[in-house]
Amino acid sequence: MTGETDPLIQANGQRNYAHDDSEFHEAQNKARALKIRMVVWGVLLVVFIVGVVLALVDPGSLRDLGWSGKLPRDPDLAAQRILNVAPVIDGHIDLPMVARFGWQANVSAVPLDKHMPLHVDIPRLRQGKVGGFFWSLYVECPKSSENADDFLTPSWRVRDTLEQIDVSRGLIEKYPDTFTFAASSDDVKSTISDGKIAGLFGIEGGHQIGNSIGALRQFYTLGVRYMTLTHICHNAFADSGGYLVPFEPLHGGLSPLGFKLVEEMNRLGMLVDLSHTSDLTATQAIKHSKAPVMWSHSSARAVHNVARNVPDDILKLIGTGKGQKDGVVMVNFSPAFVAPEGEANIKTVADHVEHIAKVAGKEYVGIGSDYDGIGEVPKGLEDVSKYPALISELYSRGWNKLELAGLTGGNFLRVFEGVERVSKELRAAGTPVVYDIYDERTDLPRGMGL
Repeated sequence: MTGETDPLIQANGQRNYAHDDSEFHEAQNKARALKIRMVVWGVLLVVFIVGVVLALVDPGSLRDLGWSGKLPRDPDLAAQRILNVAPVIDGHIDLPMVARFGWQANVSAVPLDKHMPLHVDIPRLRQGKVGGFFWSLYVECPKSSENADDFLTPSWRVRDTLEQIDVSRGLIEKYPDTFTFAASSDDVKSTISDGKIAGLFGIEGGHQIGNSIGALRQFYTLGVRYMTLTHICHNAFADSGGYLVPFEPLHGGLSPLGFKLVEEMNRLGMLVDLSHTSDLTATQAIKHSKAPVMWSHSSARAVHNVARNVPDDILKLIGTGKGQKDGVVMVNFSPAFVAPEGEANIKTVADHVEHIAKVAGKEYVGIGSDYDGIGEVPKGLEDVSKYPALISELYSRGWNKLELAGLTGGNFLRVFEGVERVSKELRAAGTPVVYDIYDERTDLPRGMGL
């Protein structure tokens, strides 16, 4: 032997068994790693072979398994895949009204996590792949005998609207694992990213603000992000379009105060909602608004001829071309607006979506079901759990994933972002606050400036 010490022999001449164990464990680890690699490669080889066989026998099966990067052939599977990444943002749900009248606005008693009596509850919202919706703060119009045409008789509509906000806030806070209040497009997107449902607020008619632009500002502060200019009644700002048949006009569209209202909504960043309005009101608002507009729950008049639906000549005003304004028409599911009595179903609702898309473009249509605010529902769209069925129907008609993602919520978010952008620009430019008041009021003396 040389002068070097054999590593297996200790100084006292005894064998180094610790070294033996170390080499043995190292060999075991290498063998185990080799086995794992062989198993992994074997599995990958099997998957590859299966994929090749499937591709040869039935190429479309790779789509169904999600291996090809394309949507499945089955419309129901495709709808689920789309809604997993682009959930529904509904423009109009009347859940606050159900809570207010069904439980006397006692939020603690409303079992929203269980089956509710009408169309909306948490389990069905989850089943329907909902990412957000506008809680409609609806309060009925004053009776004509109360207001006549001067809109001066006091009513409880402002109080009732505040109570609707209280109910909505309370339910959102009661179920924090499900809902998050949202006051901006960024809020909506972050809420959806967190796996929750964004709660937005919308007022359904200028009568709900007491015909006061000052009250509008305070509702904005409380989180309201759209206001329908009218409901089924004229107000100091604008003419209503009526219900199934049109009303006789009062102002001829927007009143002078109504034009100022639109300006202040633009400055605030509040969406101008044109559902329920007369054709003249809608046309004038589109042309006067600096920001994009919306219809929170309206369908196509050319498909079913009732006053509440949007006619083609107005649909043609929506877009980005000369003389057009960006916007979104969110299709209503109410059978009265969808089809003749007894004929409303998922296909007729899809017909409205497709007609709006044909006239205005697929970038300008959305979903505004009116669930919880309608007494009947179309066959196949019985409640909020059924949104995937509508997406499936449209997929089967040739809509692609980007178009359907726009319909489910992307188109609305673009419009919302546009309204926020215009507001930011107007405020940065120093656009003055609108302090105009209804000129028929007698409670505020005129000509007494100090």
